[in-house]
Amino acid sequence: MKITVLGAGMVGRAIAADLAKVHQVSTYDISDSSLALSAKGVNAKQYDLGQYADYPVLLADADIVVSAVPGYMGYKTLQSIIECGKNVVDISFFPEDALALDSMARKHNVTAIVDCGVAPGMSNLILGYYNTKMKIENFLCMVGGLPKQRIKPFEYKAPFSPIDVIEEYTRPARYVENSHIITKPALTDAELVDFEKAGTLEAFNTDGLRSIMFTMPHIPNMKEKTLRYPGHIDLMKSLIKAGFLNTTPVSFKGNTIRPIDFSAALLFEQWKLKPEEEEFTLMQIIIEGTLDNIKTRIEYFLYDEYDAASQTSSMSRTTGYTCTAAVNLIANNLFMEKGIFPPELVAKQVGCFDFILEYLGDRNVHYRKTIIAC
Repeated sequence: MKITVLGAGMVGRAIAADLAKVHQVSTYDISDSSLALSAKGVNAKQYDLGQYADYPVLLADADIVVSAVPGYMGYKTLQSIIECGKNVVDISFFPEDALALDSMARKHNVTAIVDCGVAPGMSNLILGYYNTKMKIENFLCMVGGLPKQRIKPFEYKAPFSPIDVIEEYTRPARYVENSHIITKPALTDAELVDFEKAGTLEAFNTDGLRSIMFTMPHIPNMKEKTLRYPGHIDLMKSLIKAGFLNTTPVSFKGNTIRPIDFSAALLFEQWKLKPEEEEFTLMQIIIEGTLDNIKTRIEYFLYDEYDAASQTSSMSRTTGYTCTAAVNLIANNLFMEKGIFPPELVAKQVGCFDFILEYLGDRNVHYRKTIIAC
């Protein structure tokens, strides 16, 4: 099939490379330097993806589209793809509510799988699958991607744009407690958690539940926490308190700029994940409830490292291959429903959960499952 990938960042390139093994793939990005790193066999072209009026021509030949643009472009990009009548898988993780585009997607006969990365993504898929098997009372996701080499002061590297990462620290965090949505500032409820291979990490509230707050309202307790090395929270709180992450424009020597944009520009080089730089992705999912009339605790654990053979970062692989698995669900007519579908709704379709897990396993991304009768 002909597949168009919008965005050639680190994750977008991994997506295009994986799909090009089977499909005819084109990718577009405004950055020539990013496009130059595209895999062999990918048709890479420079284009300003903010020119939404051009999408009918740009996407004319595409059977399926992948949106891997930065989050601030995500909603408008997805809307434009849908208006072109193209099936799409989206990993842009924009702050707006994707479900607001459901009626439009149905009108244009489009299948749109959104938030299809590692978290959100696989976390949603796992929850959605077990929602069909048991009565769930508690859901917890703890997730983070970190460099193996800890370099002060941030001890952090990102495969994404810094502005998207910063939003994790500034956007109010919502979680569900006793069937009520609770809102707190990000970086709150900090705790130290010990993990195998990674050691002690710092967990804190972020706004990661996204769609499942509304698609799974019957589950009384749901929370996601982001993981960083200890000390990272205090550092980011200091930047917030000093105003470096404010979005209100300020004037300086005749120029107007948002402090968050200035800070993101400064952090870009410090947070940039360099080629062949070793890092890891860790995620722990805990689901508690009643399965076959027995109180049960189900755990999924992911620890994945940079792959030297393919020279692909772990975050690119764990995020990107979940996305490409979903693309192949659509390409193989395994998921054909029309509308907007976050992964927890995709998991309701028989066979989709197993297909994605097997697809990831074939690419050496393995989730370890543990079931404990309480």
